[in-house]
Amino acid sequence: MDSFSPSSTSSNGLSGQSTEALMDQVKSQLAQAYAEEFLETVRSKCFAKCITKPGTSLSGSESSCISRCVDRYVEATGIISRTLFSSPR
Repeated sequence: MDSFSPSSTSSNGLSGQSTEALMDQVKSQLAQAYAEEFLETVRSKCFAKCITKPGTSLSGSESSCISRCVDRYVEATGIISRTLFSSPR
């Protein structure tokens, strides 16, 4: 049995299940951090591009611009991710 199998105990005393739970927690935290960074990037870039006169509400053109900007950013990120993760290494 290797040290990564669920029924083994690693050298730090964690059972395989504890290690797996810890890894799941780390993955979840990384996903949350990525999502927060992604949203902040979209917010800042789209705000800078689309909001010409900050106020208490968005004009129709500002709202449309924000929507298109977010859609394009999400689309571009998807294309980049698919390209990075599908290319042979």
